[in-house]
Amino acid sequence: MKTVKVKLKPTKTQALELKRMSMEYIRQANLLIRVAEAEGKFPNYTSKNIESNLPSSVKNELIRYAKSKYQKYGKCFFKKQTVSWNNQNFSVNKNSICFPMMKDGKAKRTLIKAIIPDELYSLISSSKLGSMRVTKKGHHWMALLSLPIPLNVTQNKDILGVDLGILCPAVGVIKSSGKTIFLGNGRQNKFVRRKYNSLRKELSKQKKIKAIKNIRDKESLIMRDVNHKISRKLIRFAIDNKCGVIHLEDLSGIHRTSKAGGKNKANLHNWSFFELSSFIKYKAREAGIKVVQVNPEYTSQECPSCGQLNKVKSRQYLCLCGYKAHRDIVGAINIAKKT
Repeated sequence: MKTVKVKLKPTKTQALELKRMSMEYIRQANLLIRVAEAEGKFPNYTSKNIESNLPSSVKNELIRYAKSKYQKYGKCFFKKQTVSWNNQNFSVNKNSICFPMMKDGKAKRTLIKAIIPDELYSLISSSKLGSMRVTKKGHHWMALLSLPIPLNVTQNKDILGVDLGILCPAVGVIKSSGKTIFLGNGRQNKFVRRKYNSLRKELSKQKKIKAIKNIRDKESLIMRDVNHKISRKLIRFAIDNKCGVIHLEDLSGIHRTSKAGGKNKANLHNWSFFELSSFIKYKAREAGIKVVQVNPEYTSQECPSCGQLNKVKSRQYLCLCGYKAHRDIVGAINIAKKT
């Protein structure tokens, strides 16, 4: 899938209605998440179960939206103004986009002016449209259109090995060339965790339960943004180097099997590796890149040159054969080589 952006030019009345609809959309989506949390599963709702002044097509979309997020992240909270339509409920013209909006209590197809360059309109008109999401970017309303166009980046079957860690969130190494990328700042992430943990302890002493929840939500949003940026840069690195496959270590169950103790154990439990790996997976899928999960056993100990296993206590890996490199680079190389 490919997402294209179109700038909308709504009238003042249309802009106010878009704002109302987008805020109501996320409010209803958050209500659905709360119901799912209380029941332990996402409710089997239809548009008739959503008591809101929204078009039925939008209600159906918000149910799908909330369900997909709940299945992906579990407990979550939406803040960003957004509203979406499926491909049967909007149409794109040369200088406008038409979709249902509420007027006098009824859903009516509304034409909103849009800035669509000729080249972009040619792409949109020649493609089968997916869904459309309308959101506000700064002072502008933007329509994000999904086009089912796989990006042709898999012609070269080179492999990118990715080592995930705490001090360095992600290290990628190209199998054929050895080209390396370091992404993220583990020390900065730990600082954010410590800061918000300290704030929660203070607020707990003052019994400010609501403030604790707000702090937790803010921390999650910060770390989610960090993971989005890391995964985005990693996929761009793979595309630029014509990698058709990403080898990602399978870390399921690491919390149970890890022998780490003390601060390292706390850091491991706070480390959002599942979220980062899921971001890498879905961004790779959108780019047409295959993701293969491999067993990470001994990947940080095996020498890429001679195959000897060496236990490493520092960030520098050194083998008796003379091979030396950064420990995370060794891990990424071995992950890239795994089948």
